[in-house]
Amino acid sequence: MTEKTIKLLKDSPVMRWTALLLLSFAMFCAYIFMDILSPIKDLLETTRGWDSDAFGTYAGSETFLNVFIFFLIIAGIILDKMGVRFTAILSGIVMLIGATINWYAITESFMGSNLEVWFNNNLNYIPIFDELGVSPFYRGMPASAKFSAVGFMIFGCGVEMAGITVSRGIVKWFRGKEMALAMGSEMALARLGVATCMIFSPVFAKMFGTVDVSRSAAFGLILLMIALIMFIVYFFMDRKLDTQTGEIEAADDPFKVRDIGKIFSSWGFWLVALLCVLYYSAIFPFQKYAVNMLQCNISFVEVDKNSIWASNTITIIQYGVMLIVAATAFISNFSKKRIKQFALLSVSVLFLVAFCFMSYKRQSAESIFAVFPLLAVGITPIIGKYVDNKGKAASMLMIGSILLIVCHLTFAFILPLFKGNDIGGIILAFVTILVLGASFSLVPASLWPSVPKLVDSKVIGSAYALIFWIQNIGLWLFPMLIGKILKASNPQIEQEVLAGSMTSSEAAISYDYTNPLLMLALLGVAALILGFVLKAMDKKKGYGLELPNISS
Repeated sequence: MTEKTIKLLKDSPVMRWTALLLLSFAMFCAYIFMDILSPIKDLLETTRGWDSDAFGTYAGSETFLNVFIFFLIIAGIILDKMGVRFTAILSGIVMLIGATINWYAITESFMGSNLEVWFNNNLNYIPIFDELGVSPFYRGMPASAKFSAVGFMIFGCGVEMAGITVSRGIVKWFRGKEMALAMGSEMALARLGVATCMIFSPVFAKMFGTVDVSRSAAFGLILLMIALIMFIVYFFMDRKLDTQTGEIEAADDPFKVRDIGKIFSSWGFWLVALLCVLYYSAIFPFQKYAVNMLQCNISFVEVDKNSIWASNTITIIQYGVMLIVAATAFISNFSKKRIKQFALLSVSVLFLVAFCFMSYKRQSAESIFAVFPLLAVGITPIIGKYVDNKGKAASMLMIGSILLIVCHLTFAFILPLFKGNDIGGIILAFVTILVLGASFSLVPASLWPSVPKLVDSKVIGSAYALIFWIQNIGLWLFPMLIGKILKASNPQIEQEVLAGSMTSSEAAISYDYTNPLLMLALLGVAALILGFVLKAMDKKKGYGLELPNISS
């Protein structure tokens, strides 16, 4: 009888996975807004005057305050001092504020307003930052892009704070249990947000027969309101858990800034952090350009506007098909009966083929890239279970790096060869994107659960914050580098637009992406080298990265 009364909430699989679902759905909504403008880069160029330089600067702004104002470090301290609940709610509010600004900046109301005039005339020179060459704005940058960047900076503070908070929350609820599976599942489910925004962002932007890019941002803004509600529900669940354990959210032994030294003194921590920044810098910045890259490398044929394949109805049907793919692939991992597991996987594969066929018939680069997280949803739990029970986290990271290199080189050199062969090009794009998504699934299931093995539990929040901060340096730098390299590699496009021999719509889908993709592939090479070093260091120091997570 006594044992029943002291059974903790997190000891119940239903309750701890419910907590995970709340956190995952909140991050799902955040991921949607993070890339909400990515699939409509071409529309931003034609309707708001955002060239690749402006778009890249905007995309990089998301992490600017986290990197240069050290907000992520502050967020980690807030998390360690105030706890998961407070920080989750705070992150949700900050995301909403930033997203609202981002949305307003690209509305018709902003165009021609006094605020637009102010942004045109100001923020063209930022002392110190300009001298260092890291200014978030530049002279000639469209006012809407500047103001959007301000909102995206604030949103970026909130979403990265949410990221470290969710990681800390999962550690709290799953320590000693299926933690790698939980972290991998959270990221897999959250990344469905990428597919969601790829499918629906262009639909909202082109709705009612007129192009309005702000409608896409409004869609993401509404979802962030739902994310805040998810954090509020989690707040009460987490508080009940602490009531049971007798813990308080603020640590009994208060966090001190000098405790960061414990983190910095770990070579394992530095290797994981550097591996993280290299790997994520080759993925997240690519996501923002991936749709445009496909538009530039595949010969899409315009679909008849009266065809079913051009309707919003087929978009909704395709999204339903995508959810079936994700759900059946994910659930199959938890089925103990082989026949049932095989049946679920068969349904998943069948619907995946149907999804790809719909994307081909729609001639839609956005829905082609939407397959990015689908294979990851299916295999991340497998990888998570393997790491939980067998270990080999460092080895998984190396495999992920190899797949990353192969995919970017395929996009750079092989995909362009299929231009004009729309069926061959689309099939190659689907296969490469699915493999890239699979490689991405190796990271959350193996890297994030390794952090508690490298640092003291008292400073886990700060450890995640420091890793995210280092990661954010790459996420700030590489979107801008891609934009600048893209513009520098295609000088003829700007010249032809100025000469009137090419329209802005044609220019938006005429870029040669070879050089930016080569840069991303080199990041994968560097990550692979670090993976070898990390594995050797783990063997020497005994961090336990190759050991199982579940306590025997």
